[in-house]
Amino acid sequence: MKNSFNHPFHLVDYSPWPLTGAIGVLTLVTGITKWFHNFNMNLLMLGYIIVLLTMYQWWRDICREGTLQGKHTMLVTKGLRWGMILFIISEVFFFLSFFWAFFHSSLSPTIEIGSTWPPVLILPFNPFQIPLLNTIILITSGVTVTWAHHAIMENNFSQMSQGLFLTIILGIYFTILQGYEYFEAPFSIADSIYGSTFFMATGFHGLHVMIGTMFLLICLIRHMNNHFSKNHHFGFEAAAWYWHFVDVVWLFLYISIYWWGN
Repeated sequence: MKNSFNHPFHLVDYSPWPLTGAIGVLTLVTGITKWFHNFNMNLLMLGYIIVLLTMYQWWRDICREGTLQGKHTMLVTKGLRWGMILFIISEVFFFLSFFWAFFHSSLSPTIEIGSTWPPVLILPFNPFQIPLLNTIILITSGVTVTWAHHAIMENNFSQMSQGLFLTIILGIYFTILQGYEYFEAPFSIADSIYGSTFFMATGFHGLHVMIGTMFLLICLIRHMNNHFSKNHHFGFEAAAWYWHFVDVVWLFLYISIYWWGN
């Protein structure tokens, strides 16, 4: 019987990548546990390899569906938009839990930490050094990714490439500076509630910056392969939304944890 698709929906094909992704993540988490307890990274590296191979092949298939096979119709794209919006909303609540923990502890510091905030013997970062520079970097990256978005809306492919490339460079620069800040930190995640809330909030934000940078890098590669057009570029638009979310979270982190919490 001949298959005929007289509808605008995308009924996904059978794919092995959800299964290999689950196996990869299980291997990764088990490898992290083994590394913590036995200082052996073999299983951890195997988990990374499985996850990276799954990412590459799964994304490759989705790029084919959206560009070469034409399966991302207007209705499908609308569903993808709502999916991305709901995902970002879930991320907002994820970070809200960290801010809740920070303000719960800082607005009414307990006697165990000296009834003061920052706790006794904790030397916090100067908010006007690396944190301020990182703030400027992320705000600038928000400008460059918006520039890239406007460029593709005007069919200006060269400026789109330039804006995306600058955003990726700024994202990498931010990550390097945050890594240096962590390396020079006078306190650790084990130093009372201050260390816990600081490293959990800024650490997960740093992870999101790395994910967003990878997201934009994939978009740049796709753009160089002519996957995007003026009317069909939701992959990049989703990456830009995600990047703006990362920017806004950092502004809240800077104002509350670095500046006010100092």
